[in-house]
Amino acid sequence: MKQVPSEEIAARVADLCIRACVTLPADVVEALTEAREREESTVGREILDRLLENAAIAAEESVPMCQDTGIAVVFVEIGDDVKVTGRPLREAIAEGVREGYEKGYLRKSLVAGPLDRKNTGDNTPPVVHTEAVPGDSLKITVAPKGAGSENMSRLRMMSPADGVEGVKRLVVETVEAAGASACPPLVIGVGLGGNFEQCALIAKRALLRPLSQRNSDPAAAELEAELLDLVNATGIGPMGVGGRITALAVNVETLPCHIASLPVAVNLQCHAARHASHVW
Repeated sequence: MKQVPSEEIAARVADLCIRACVTLPADVVEALTEAREREESTVGREILDRLLENAAIAAEESVPMCQDTGIAVVFVEIGDDVKVTGRPLREAIAEGVREGYEKGYLRKSLVAGPLDRKNTGDNTPPVVHTEAVPGDSLKITVAPKGAGSENMSRLRMMSPADGVEGVKRLVVETVEAAGASACPPLVIGVGLGGNFEQCALIAKRALLRPLSQRNSDPAAAELEAELLDLVNATGIGPMGVGGRITALAVNVETLPCHIASLPVAVNLQCHAARHASHVW
């Protein structure tokens, strides 16, 4: 059985928090670069140039690419043959978030309660999603999620009679209602199926998938392509100034669901599609 010390996990999570906030993943940089070539609007191209410049400066100077360094959302895949030694895993992750946000001078955006609105002061507790997997590996992904795009996301328990067309309408309506507020060009995670909480979780998890990678299910992959075309046809454009590129990708994930339900979650992600991972 592989043993992973909790102190090592905390140190690595701290590093992931900083790395995610200052370095845009290569697939996102590539998608923004390609979008700049396809964008027909002069102002839109200028916006995309500035976004790429911003990402380059952030990486070079090790400063956050956006002032909203978000809530730390942490995805954990832990093998059946892995044992965390020392402190419990969640405590180690929280310590890593605490250290990373302090060391990296990242804005602490978490309040202890939605009613009293008192800042926790260290951006903890993080949101942790843990999945048991076969084997002896441990993978931790930190995905800071800012409020601009999160606030514009939606979940709806639809009727099966609404069908695929209803799903398409909801995605487009969500993007149109967001406008410039979600800081496009977007990455859009769509969760279909499961139940109330599952569809939201898979929509968020969909944001971690490489932007050039389509769903392995042909029907879902076809829906991803259709949705991307529909979203880009809105004309919202980069940062809402108008143009051809409103989204870089639409990633759809599906789960089995009840015969009487069609849960749909649309999780918007701004152009700063931040996440960083480490595998033990």
